Amino acid sequence: MSSFPLIRSVESFIISIPRDVPYLGPLGPGERINERGYLVRQGNRSIYPASDMSVLVKITADDGTVGWGETYGIVAPDAVTSIIDDVLGPVIIGRDPRDAMVIQEDLYDLMRVRGFFGGYYVDSIAGVDIAVWDLFGKLLGQPLVKLLGGQRMASIPAYVSGLPRATLAQRVELAHEFRARGFDAFKYAAAVSQEGIVNEMRALREALGPDVKLMVDLHWKFTAQEAIQLIDQLTPWKPYFVEAPCQPEDIEGQAQVGAAIRVPLALGEEWRTVYEVRPRMERRAMSILQPEMGHTGVSQFMQIARMANAFHVKVIPHASIGIGIFQAASLHAAAALPNCPMHEYQHSVFDRNLRFVTTTMRCEGGMFHLPEGPGLGAEPSAEVWQYVRAKGSAR
Repeated sequence: MSSFPLIRSVESFIISIPRDVPYLGPLGPGERINERGYLVRQGNRSIYPASDMSVLVKITADDGTVGWGETYGIVAPDAVTSIIDDVLGPVIIGRDPRDAMVIQEDLYDLMRVRGFFGGYYVDSIAGVDIAVWDLFGKLLGQPLVKLLGGQRMASIPAYVSGLPRATLAQRVELAHEFRARGFDAFKYAAAVSQEGIVNEMRALREALGPDVKLMVDLHWKFTAQEAIQLIDQLTPWKPYFVEAPCQPEDIEGQAQVGAAIRVPLALGEEWRTVYEVRPRMERRAMSILQPEMGHTGVSQFMQIARMANAFHVKVIPHASIGIGIFQAASLHAAAALPNCPMHEYQHSVFDRNLRFVTTTMRCEGGMFHLPEGPGLGAEPSAEVWQYVRAKGSAR
């Protein structure tokens, strides 16, 4: 019988934090918030919550130590919590948190033969996986990065993601504000680029000068041929990368774009496992990989990133809606990599939600500073619990 503390309980919580301005910026033409609190962005036909939605996972060991995880719960979060509460949690009671990667693989195996190798099922595993790693680190008294092969960076360059203002002139002004604060890399969102994607790239380059890194998220809007034509028009303005040009299931289209353009192509925020990444790697579809910790969890993030390194592909992690728990995990994992030049900074989410975590993690002067302490070095603050949403209820 092991004397090391074992997993005693697993709990999940839906968090819904109101926003004055929805993610990606003000509502555009034809956009409205429906009775469930969602809106559909006409620019990419994707649904988003009007609030910041997330799912927290709490794993308690039999000595009382708590590990925290977080995963995507931005749409239909009850699907995620049902999987955690009904399937994943009960299975890992009594498991040793030192076996974090083995636990992740065992949870994946539970449903793989039924076709559940993506989507909500793997998102749910990601939240549990992060919590197990956090618990593992706390029980050993070590920060997560030290458990992932060793630490290469204490701080990580950040790129400003999104310029959520209503007009192009206002977005350029916002970029200038961040430039004055020490940031030198910016990405804008094609889904809300109402004044033209090429016009926005041109305006930002002319305003910010030749030395800043400029990127555009194309939000899966185009066919491969359309994307190639558009990226050719963007190329004179020297994008650092273009992201997600065509639909995520179009593997051949992704490879076609990657082979045809003269700009680095970034892909991968929606992929959850090495099994989704591998065929794109084999086709040399991208030169930058963007794993999202809220989809992958720590175990798959590291496997994906290590495979990317074997293919000489850079890793620039994606970071989206959350209170900061999976952001902390992503920074720890990124700091262990040899091929990570920067990390996404979703300032409109990260900054406003930092008050909901107890942590030294911060982003200032163009750099992310890793959280200190054992495990993730980030825990939900007392304030976040007023935003717990009853399961099954509307926002």
